[in-house]
Amino acid sequence: MARRLEDKVALVFGAGSVGEGWGNGKASAVLYGREGAKVACVDINLDAAERTRAIIEGEGGTAIALQADVVKLDRVREVVDTVKETFGRIDVLHNNVGMNIEGGPVETTEEQWDRVMAVNLKSMFFTCKCVLPIMEAQGNGAIVNISSLASIRWMHFNYISYYASKAAVNNFTRAIALQYAEKGIRANTVLPGLMDTPHIYQAMKDHYSDFTEMQQQRAAVTPMKRMGDGWDIAHAALFLASDEARYITGIDLCVDGGLHCKTH
Repeated sequence: MARRLEDKVALVFGAGSVGEGWGNGKASAVLYGREGAKVACVDINLDAAERTRAIIEGEGGTAIALQADVVKLDRVREVVDTVKETFGRIDVLHNNVGMNIEGGPVETTEEQWDRVMAVNLKSMFFTCKCVLPIMEAQGNGAIVNISSLASIRWMHFNYISYYASKAAVNNFTRAIALQYAEKGIRANTVLPGLMDTPHIYQAMKDHYSDFTEMQQQRAAVTPMKRMGDGWDIAHAALFLASDEARYITGIDLCVDGGLHCKTH
């Protein structure tokens, strides 16, 4: 390994996985650890965060596990304070928490709309609100926000609140990138396409009785004829978090096998 994050501290919200295998956040946290970062693994499910921590420490890295509901500002602030007290700084903020609820503008309830907006968008507002003063005092930092290809194109499912929240994440991130560009802080988004992660099997269980059919259909519409996985997202996030991307801020990086180039 090139140890591209040597002596850095990475705070990963959504570092667990909803099932067996490698979700985007879990893979990113482990890769940050492999590249030399001290990693704070945060998840609403403490057991999931602990499993990620154990992998990092089992490979010789340094990590802690913390529990947080990212829609509660006080808890986010407590987590950020703990990480700062434990490691002395925060160099990378990685926001991976997200959810979707099926429904168009008529079918979606007000409560469902508010919940998706809170988890997908307000959570990033809260984490950035708490971490940015630390990065500003340090004079540097990198924020990686996980958005979605659904933020820029129709994905053939009725997820109106998801589309809207993820589109907002992109512009939210660009606004931070420009406001803090002169302060040594970079902010970028990663836009996953059709991924093969534990989350997708939960999200699609009501649409498919045979996941083989789902896998084949998702692969067929992707120009590379395969789905991506958590490691594809992790490697993109690592690049944006590292000093190799020191002159890159405010971008939306599609990790989707070329799907963003298609019009249908």
